[in-house]
Amino acid sequence: MPPSELIRIAVAAVWIYEGFWCKILGRMPHQEKIVEGVPAMGPASAEFVLMLIGWVECGIGVWVLAGWQAWWAAAMQTVLLVSMNTAGLIWGRRHIHDPAGMVVKNFALLVLAWVAAYRV
Repeated sequence: MPPSELIRIAVAAVWIYEGFWCKILGRMPHQEKIVEGVPAMGPASAEFVLMLIGWVECGIGVWVLAGWQAWWAAAMQTVLLVSMNTAGLIWGRRHIHDPAGMVVKNFALLVLAWVAAYRV
């Protein structure tokens, strides 16, 4: 089994990449289209919400790196990913290139997040 720090770095890297690169820097424009699909969400609101989600994801990455309250961090990751995946599949599915792949990858991330939580 790899060291706990390496597991935490892997999980945190995904959150920081998704938050900073994909959302804050806007390198994945289709993500804004997914958010626009949420009822009562226009382009201006979607941009703001996506930026907010990006900062939350970066914060989770830092939280995971710190190893503080690891069980709660894993629980928060689970709630956030399940919520975002569900909302995306309901309202933005046509903008998700590979819905099944998204679910499988996020399942793997959550398994790793819980391994990290129990290895601290």
